[in-house]
Amino acid sequence: MNVCIVALGKIGLPLAVQIATKGHHVIGADVSRATVDMVNAGEVPFPGEAGLAEALRDVRHRGLLEATTDTTAAVRASEAVLIVVPLVVGDDLRPRFEALDAATRAIAAGLQPGTLVSYETTLPVGTTRQRFAPALVQGSGLAVGRDLFLVFSPERVSSGRIFADLRRYPKLVGGVDDASTARGIEFYESILDFDERPDLARPNGVWAMDSVEASEFAKLAETTYRDVNIGLANEFARYADTIGVDVYDVIAASNSQPFSHIHQPGIAVGGHCIPVYPRFYLTNDPAATLPAAARTLTSDMPRWSVEKLQAKIGGLDGRRVTVLGIAYRGGVKEHAFSGVFPVVAELRARGADVAVHDPLYDDAEIAAFGFSPYQLGNPCDAVLVQTDHAEYRSLYASQFPGAQAVMDGRRILDVSRWKPVPVLYIGAPTA
Repeated sequence: MNVCIVALGKIGLPLAVQIATKGHHVIGADVSRATVDMVNAGEVPFPGEAGLAEALRDVRHRGLLEATTDTTAAVRASEAVLIVVPLVVGDDLRPRFEALDAATRAIAAGLQPGTLVSYETTLPVGTTRQRFAPALVQGSGLAVGRDLFLVFSPERVSSGRIFADLRRYPKLVGGVDDASTARGIEFYESILDFDERPDLARPNGVWAMDSVEASEFAKLAETTYRDVNIGLANEFARYADTIGVDVYDVIAASNSQPFSHIHQPGIAVGGHCIPVYPRFYLTNDPAATLPAAARTLTSDMPRWSVEKLQAKIGGLDGRRVTVLGIAYRGGVKEHAFSGVFPVVAELRARGADVAVHDPLYDDAEIAAFGFSPYQLGNPCDAVLVQTDHAEYRSLYASQFPGAQAVMDGRRILDVSRWKPVPVLYIGAPTA
């Protein structure tokens, strides 16, 4: 089968390689000429994805994957089309569809009778049927359910472990009609393998959803649940801070009962998913109170954390503060919606002289964000941990001469290495 993947980013390229490893011929389409050239050269355009470099070289060597900037031509040559173009939010925190609309028009122009189209980009409920189906029909002249089959099948993977996640999590497929759902299930069963999951209510594999809307809703529900749970953990942490109780001990004790699944508090939530997808849910259900409250509280954690550090060292005006971590998650070179941006903004608003360190970014990259790069060993008055990089677990206080306190926003530091510098936590007594 010939398969087209539209957008060769951190989700799309591993998905394209996965499909190619199953023996299908894959054409990856991307608007970036640089990305296309690197993929055709067998080079990964971004770091950090386990197993991707070797697998990409293999499928390129076997002639099973190629890349192009001509989306319409790639679609014209394909029997299945998967769209992984990002849907972002604007300054008003509402979805911006320009990129997806443009991709949809290009796809429609190349569609042939009998093609399966699957949107994997997370969308507000109703978008596939109400926005993209009419655009595909208008641009192609094909009839949905007869010679065009349309499904929504959300990506459910995380950068750095995509191949493992593709095997671990059920693949949800919901079509705009029964014929589309059936075609979608048949396709995904041909490209994916699944781990045994005795913890699931039904066997791991491709799961049919009742409708395209149910499939869209499922992705928003799982990410919004996580955001609400993190917001609750942060609420507990802030209360624990007022009574001098270690919230991490409280959460561990609570979760020892099988009906409690409290997440961990933290200085910020980043990435393309949790800070964004609850906003999509709220566009569908603007009267929802829990998701809105959780989003507000978690968005306030950078301010709360900086305020706690400020109180400990007696003010930040003119003080040198080192922020550890640009990435939103440890071990992944990705800064989308990272907490580093509101953290640095809060510190600067209080007059601090801020320098930033991240082992995955060089000085030029750090400077490009508008940050001053920090070198270990340089003097500073305080330290704030924003990212849970493994490299930070082995740091010593002596590497930050002059530091009067460190705010560990991820609770990863080895306290014994920081004595006598006090270590502050979110929701726990100072160590």
